[in-house]
Amino acid sequence: MSKFTKKKKGLPGISTASLPDIVFMLLFFFMVSTTMRQTDLIIKKPSLPTASEVKKLEHKSLVSTIYVGKSKDKRIQGDKIQVNDKIIDVKDVISFILSERAQRKEEEVKYMTTSIKADKKASVGTILDIKEQLRDINALKVSFSTTRGTDFKSNY
Repeated sequence: MSKFTKKKKGLPGISTASLPDIVFMLLFFFMVSTTMRQTDLIIKKPSLPTASEVKKLEHKSLVSTIYVGKSKDKRIQGDKIQVNDKIIDVKDVISFILSERAQRKEEEVKYMTTSIKADKKASVGTILDIKEQLRDINALKVSFSTTRGTDFKSNY
């Protein structure tokens, strides 16, 4: 008869069969519990002007948005400027942009865009004042948010 040798049994390997289930549970948990940052509008939601030539912004994480419109409170007259979740004056636009720049890396600053979401009926003077403030701090990359379409009526 032949001799049979006994093999030494080592520790069994760790089963990884449940690993995908655990990964998907964690993924699902973080998808449900995470919220994207959204600005709560204190002003009335601006009805944006229409434009025929519209281009989407590429680096949305590098966009600082300035809202211009009427206040929800009927007693307050005139255009209001909102950044993030607060109302500011025109002179505070500079400090807002500088604080946005401070939050970014040095190499990202040159790609930053300031987006102005202004109501159709907003005063052009307010928008020009904002543009002047942006020009003073060399924030020259400005975009105006619009909706796609044509609203132009010719008198000819």
